[in-house]
Amino acid sequence: MLDITSWVRVHVEALIAEQHDMGVCDAIEEIERPPLPHNITQQNAELPTKTRPDLGKCQIRRKSSVMTAPRVPNVAGIEPTLPAPAHTADPPAANGSADGPADPQPGAASEAPPGSGTESARDAAPEMSPVDQLVAVQDRLAGWISDLSTLHDLTEQLARTRTLEDALQEMLRAGASLVGAQRGLVVLAPSDGLGPETTIGLGLGQADIGHIETIPRRALSYARILDGLPEPGAADDASTGTPDARTEIAEPDIPGEKDLDPRLREVAARLGYAASYAVPLAADPIGRIGAAVWLYDEPAEPGERQRHLVGLYRAHACEHLARLLELHRSTRAAATLREELLPGRLPRVPGVRLAVRHSTGPRGGGDWFDALPLPDGALGLAVGSVTGSGPSAVAAMGRLRASLRAYAVMEGEDPVAVLSDLELLLRLTEPARSATALFAFTEPPPGAPGGPPAPAMPAGITDPFPRKLVLAGAGHCPPLIVGDLRTEFVETSLSAPLGMLACWEAPSVEISPARGETLLLYSDGLLHRTGEAMDRAFARLHAAAAGIPRADRHDPEAVVDHIVRTMLPQGLDDPASEEDVVLLAAHFDE
Repeated sequence: MLDITSWVRVHVEALIAEQHDMGVCDAIEEIERPPLPHNITQQNAELPTKTRPDLGKCQIRRKSSVMTAPRVPNVAGIEPTLPAPAHTADPPAANGSADGPADPQPGAASEAPPGSGTESARDAAPEMSPVDQLVAVQDRLAGWISDLSTLHDLTEQLARTRTLEDALQEMLRAGASLVGAQRGLVVLAPSDGLGPETTIGLGLGQADIGHIETIPRRALSYARILDGLPEPGAADDASTGTPDARTEIAEPDIPGEKDLDPRLREVAARLGYAASYAVPLAADPIGRIGAAVWLYDEPAEPGERQRHLVGLYRAHACEHLARLLELHRSTRAAATLREELLPGRLPRVPGVRLAVRHSTGPRGGGDWFDALPLPDGALGLAVGSVTGSGPSAVAAMGRLRASLRAYAVMEGEDPVAVLSDLELLLRLTEPARSATALFAFTEPPPGAPGGPPAPAMPAGITDPFPRKLVLAGAGHCPPLIVGDLRTEFVETSLSAPLGMLACWEAPSVEISPARGETLLLYSDGLLHRTGEAMDRAFARLHAAAAGIPRADRHDPEAVVDHIVRTMLPQGLDDPASEEDVVLLAAHFDE
């Protein structure tokens, strides 16, 4: 066995494993090696000597080139905060002495153009000692592995984002760490014109972004990228005769550049940045979706290695942004459709004040509500739910609500007849679907505006004819009446949902809400979101209604806000829940 001194002995297995994992084994072949001696004696004779304090002058022995590969250092992942761009700095020379030139930049392409540092290293490789060549290989592989590890960590963090805004923020943060910038902004402006259009900043407030937007558009680097404008002074292409539009725009010294717009220089001085680097964001099938620009506090410009790394990261980030953009558009389209199928505003009816809170689950559900003025000053209130989720449930909800409105106008004074007609329509047109519904009809009291005239009454009787409210339910949750003297559920008749029986009919219930009381209609999603059993959820709703402060009981907006806060501490728009929520309040002043 060869007597290899401990200071040059290395771990070969670690290097081979890293090379196979990162796919860079062929990189060693790019460096020419000198021919090896035919025997160990000649090999040891040609090795350099080194003086050690403990051994004196000794000869450095080595194994074959495979067995003397140095250990690849461990590469740690990046920090979650903005790290110093150490991995993007220009690498030091492979040999600090005059024995050989500097090693090419790690992460650069293996085939470099003539005159590059790679060609010089190849020409000078035969003149380097074997140990120096191995050190150069080590530095080069370590740089590539560091770049690959950094890109892997950054893209992994980007893949964890689930919303378009979060992805844009992560892309800005990662890009700033790659190019060594401190701040930046991204402008989302899809070229297909379907939106959304927004601007998000990193280390910039809304006021700072507003200052940047006051710069003339022709002077903004990201605006020239979005508009496809050429750089000032760019020559026309000889073959096509079209301007040479730059895909990357660097402004390394904004205060010292004389040809820049004065307003740009003024805003840069106000915000405290002295250089910028802008790149386009594009991905199929949308094409150009926006542009990103990073800002430096001091005059600076990213190097070739930094441009290469941010280009690799940007290619992956744009694909992810394009997918989230399509998802955002489809989600917004479904939400807009559902909003258009529900009342855009609540009607104004004399003697009644209305308030509503509703939220749709992430997949879109079939919960709905309605409040419609009827002939002779009457009012109809309805809530319901259609089985299923997604676009089909939303469409079915729209059809059901439109049908109920038509039946309410024709025979609204009889809620049982309204729901019977609705059940027959659902059974004939959509036999595979079921739904729940609750409809309430109320007339204004005699003598009230819009109501019948009040007959003459003896003196001293001020309110002989209270308001009458008739309601019927089909498998829906019972409403809740809340006042100063009572908080109780309205005992509606127990009935199956619409579409579950061959013929639906259940008796109606008549109540007389007093002046100052509020009727609460809601969907079962309000109960399901609590995560408790139904009996406990009903008890929790009753306790929440009973605990409404006395000063808020005459304001329906305050009533629904109190119920939502008490029942749903996580908020109405909870992305973790798939349940729709509807809460409709009718406060009776007369």
